[in-house]
Amino acid sequence: MTTVFAFFEEIEPEEYRRATDVTYHGAVWGTRAALKRMTPRDSGTIVEVGSAMAYQGIPLQAPYCGAKHAIKGFVDSLRCELRHKGSKVHVTMVQLPGVNTPQFEHGRSKMPNHPMPVPPVYQPEVAADAVHWAARHRRRQVYVGLPTLYTVLGSKFAPWLAERYLARTAVSGQQTEGPPGPHNDPGNLMQPPPEDPGAHGPFDEISHGHSPTWFLSRHRTAVSAALAAGVATAAGLLLAVER
Repeated sequence: MTTVFAFFEEIEPEEYRRATDVTYHGAVWGTRAALKRMTPRDSGTIVEVGSAMAYQGIPLQAPYCGAKHAIKGFVDSLRCELRHKGSKVHVTMVQLPGVNTPQFEHGRSKMPNHPMPVPPVYQPEVAADAVHWAARHRRRQVYVGLPTLYTVLGSKFAPWLAERYLARTAVSGQQTEGPPGPHNDPGNLMQPPPEDPGAHGPFDEISHGHSPTWFLSRHRTAVSAALAAGVATAAGLLLAVER
């Protein structure tokens, strides 16, 4: 992925086009390459790395949010085609929250302060674990982190409330108190950074290494069974007391 941290009217057409081409078409052509190998053997799982922003756009990231929305629409269409053909190739989307990766060190920024992910922030190992798990389980969607869950639900049931909240908090919430870093201008928009920046960004101190929501999602069958057993036990106790 790549993006431009800026208000929409401050983004030049070639910048927007490049961010879309890398983030959206990168996923599209990567999927096409995978299908060429998976379709003949009629097996395999393609994991698309999505985002909570595939459901709810936020300020300062119009190119990235637009691309993630596009990926979701592309995946929906592809699933229908594979189902029509009776294919056993599976496509899943892992919807992520803010992750502490170097994208905030190398993304082009036109804001006065250094860009940062919207808190709460999670370590890249949490995202990697979800992608690894999704590749081996035929789950249609995988949601990581509580922010992803309430963003998806908010976009469905109260989009106006989500927009007001993000308009009030997300501009300052995506900037630190310090100035942009040396790599934010021009950033990695037109070409990759000169060296491998690794997996971690500069926000280790505020990033979560675990996600209870992801744990519950991964074990939802067992959790549902435990809740059902708890409800049944409680109902039995109430009935006994009444008798």
